[in-house]
Amino acid sequence: MKKFALYGLLAFCLVFIPAAALPAPPVSVEVLYMNHGPLLSTIKGIKELCNGYGKALTVSWYDSGSSEGEKFMDKKGIHQHVPLVIWIAGKPTAKINGKEIQFVGFPTGSGPPSFQGDWNMGDLRTALDQAVGKK
Repeated sequence: MKKFALYGLLAFCLVFIPAAALPAPPVSVEVLYMNHGPLLSTIKGIKELCNGYGKALTVSWYDSGSSEGEKFMDKKGIHQHVPLVIWIAGKPTAKINGKEIQFVGFPTGSGPPSFQGDWNMGDLRTALDQAVGKK
């Protein structure tokens, strides 16, 4: 009986301890964007920011003017004119300092005022840090 308990414990350790040591799967980031002049500097900044997370993120880019982008918009239920939406782990929002931030439109202070969202690149960095478990 002691042998069975020992073998059971050994099997448990061989199966579960290596699984716990594996890195977490990458966080999915999906970016729907309009590929035109006023947004290009924002897109560049988002790419630079996301690249800083290495393999902790998988980033998918969808140009709303392409057939792939249109299919993605249908999948997400987006039917209005929107220059930019960012989904982190399937959500376009994140709770930052007790406030719900929605990653839609240009960041505050950039692009046409009527298309500015209520977020900035610092908010995006904080949301990505939270998503990957970075302190």
